Amino acid sequence: MPASGQKMRRPLPVCGERGSSLAEFAIALPLLVVLVVGIFDFAAAFNLKQELNNAVREGAQFAARQPSNDLLNSGTPATVDAVRSLVSSYLLAANINDCGLGTGTAAPAGFTWIYVVSGNGCPGSLRLEIHRGVTSAETISGDPNTFNFVCTTVRILYPYQWHFNSVIQLIVPGANYGLTNIQTEATAVNFD
Repeated sequence: MPASGQKMRRPLPVCGERGSSLAEFAIALPLLVVLVVGIFDFAAAFNLKQELNNAVREGAQFAARQPSNDLLNSGTPATVDAVRSLVSSYLLAANINDCGLGTGTAAPAGFTWIYVVSGNGCPGSLRLEIHRGVTSAETISGDPNTFNFVCTTVRILYPYQWHFNSVIQLIVPGANYGLTNIQTEATAVNFD
């Protein structure tokens, strides 16, 4: 009982609804941040994969239309270097870092030329493979014979830095989703 002359005080609702709402928000905020950053990061990776698909498809179709008479020359043939230049130009036109592919040099291995470049602020190494002598055995409907076609395959391994890595550690300390290679390839039948 209060002493005479004192008024009775009501307890402040600090631990009531406002306190529990603040605690719920503090628990849910890291989950929400991880979810939002994850959505944007995976969407960016998906869009990059689509652009890389387009670049290698253009490269394979272009290479398939090129003559193959210079493939036996030593060094990198002009037709293969033109494919590298086309893929590099496509990446730059799509606002994707080509990691210095425009000035890269190839390491030949048979009918395969491999460009490995890392530069221009690239988080890792970009690898472009151009295979000009890929053989594909196909059968045509109703014909018992198998036909061999000489094809060109263009493959790219592109380094992708996940932004998701920095926020997932809010929930799972020590988790690591750092650098990943996004890989795609395309094949086209050679014209000659």
